[in-house]
Amino acid sequence: MDIQHILRKLPHRYPMLLVDRVLEIERGVRIKALKNVTINEPFFSGHFPARPVMPGVLMLEALAQAAAILSFDALGEDPGEDTVVYFAGIDGARFKRPVGPGDQLVLEASIDRAKAGIYRYKARATVDGLLAVEAELMCTMRKAVPG
Repeated sequence: MDIQHILRKLPHRYPMLLVDRVLEIERGVRIKALKNVTINEPFFSGHFPARPVMPGVLMLEALAQAAAILSFDALGEDPGEDTVVYFAGIDGARFKRPVGPGDQLVLEASIDRAKAGIYRYKARATVDGLLAVEAELMCTMRKAVPG
């Protein structure tokens, strides 16, 4: 799935769109996606200038975006601009290695449970085959209310 297809699935846009490509997807089961981490990321100017490190919360956000694509794909249609997936919880988040410019963050998520519009995912991200972060994510799909 290329970036144009991702843009139809997710409401996120620069600088918050954190999925560049979907490598594999098994409808309603699992997804494997890619985030290319570059020195041009806006957060690197302040986190940290001497040793750029991708913030852990953004790694979790990238995993959640991949999980959202998996959920939207399971519906078999594009969600439209008024549908978003919100975090409902994060359990067991563990950060195993820093992620920096030049890394390719491979995002993997699988649906552990889906009930009453709440999805639970097992998620992990690796760089060069080494675990960078893992967590269980809970998200809910809702219509966005204009603010």
